[in-house]
Amino acid sequence: MKKIYEKDSENAFKLSRSKIDLFVECPQCFYLDRVLGVGRPPGFPFTLNSAVDKLLKKEFDIHRAKGSKHPLQEKYGIDAIPAAHEELNVWRENFKGIQYLHEPTNFLVTGAIDDLWINSKGEYMVVDYKATAKAEQVVALDKEWHAGYKRQMEVYQWLFRQKGYKVSDTGYFVYCTGKVDAKAFDGKLEFYINLIAYEGNADWIPPTLKKIKKYLNGEMPNPDPDCKYCNYRKAAGEFEKAEKSYD
Repeated sequence: MKKIYEKDSENAFKLSRSKIDLFVECPQCFYLDRVLGVGRPPGFPFTLNSAVDKLLKKEFDIHRAKGSKHPLQEKYGIDAIPAAHEELNVWRENFKGIQYLHEPTNFLVTGAIDDLWINSKGEYMVVDYKATAKAEQVVALDKEWHAGYKRQMEVYQWLFRQKGYKVSDTGYFVYCTGKVDAKAFDGKLEFYINLIAYEGNADWIPPTLKKIKKYLNGEMPNPDPDCKYCNYRKAAGEFEKAEKSYD
C-alpha cells in the first residue's frame, strides 16, 4: 500500500485542519490515515448541512456586495460586516482554503473557512456555519464534542495570523437548529438561528504540529483506549484470531 507521508521527502507535506483534529482525537488513527493510508470509515454525507451552508453564503454575499450589515449582525449588535476580499472564494474552497507553510515542520497547513467578517478596527473575524435538528436550540458550545468546533475556529484564526492578517480573538458560529416542533412540514424546514461568539486561543497549535512531525517520523502510536475506532479494530482482531484457532 502506498504511503502518504514519506519521512525523507523534501516536499512540504499538506496537513489539513481536519487531520490536525484527527491527531488530537487519536494519534494512532492519524498515523494509520496519513502514513499507512488506512482512514477511518467515512461517515454519511451531511447534504442538508451543505445546503444550509450554500444558502447562508449566498445570503451574506448579498450584504458583502453592498457593504452592509446582515440582519443577524444587526440583531446581535455585532460591530462587523461581511468582509470583501479577492481571495475569499479560494479560502472557502475545500482542498484549497487558506494555506501556510510551517517551516519548522515543513507542513503546508490548510483550512477552508465558511465566512469572514471585518470589524471597525480592521480586524478579520472568522465565522463558521453549523446546522443541526434537535428538540432544543443550540445557544452555547457547552458539550464535550464541541471541543472540535473550537479547535477548528482556532486553526483558522492561526492560519490568517500566520499570513499576516489582523485577526480578532473573537470568532462566531452561525448555528442553525431545525425546528422539529412545527405543527406540519408543508414542504419546508424552518430553523432557529443563533449567533455564538467564541474567544479563540491558538497557543496549542505550534507544539501540536511539532508533536505530529515526531509521530509521523516514529513508530505507530499505541491505540487510544477511549477511541471507538481503536476499540473496534482491537475487537475485530481478537475475533479473527479466535476464528482462526477453530480452523
